[in-house]
Amino acid sequence: MNTKYAETLKVITECLEDCNTCFDACLKEEDVEMMAECIRLDRECADVCAFTAQAITRNSPFTKEILELCATVCERCAEECGKHEADHCKRCAESCRKGAEACRQAVA
Repeated sequence: MNTKYAETLKVITECLEDCNTCFDACLKEEDVEMMAECIRLDRECADVCAFTAQAITRNSPFTKEILELCATVCERCAEECGKHEADHCKRCAESCRKGAEACRQAVA
């Protein structure tokens, strides 16, 4: 693994965990339909973070492009989660912002 991505790997792993937590908590909300986009983006973001972690750890030749995609998905998830008042959404939004920033810095 390229050690320059070590901090990014840590941040996106935390983002993955927070997205999964938010995903699960959103499914338990009273108005699940209102949370549909949040749930969908939580799932997308967790999956992209997991894929990005795999790309980093196997030294993929596409790591930079994957990091760029991860940043975009993290930003979109942060925007959606930021619209909701639930604590799990607020934590997820913050984690996604950090994930996007870490990915952007890694490819800068």
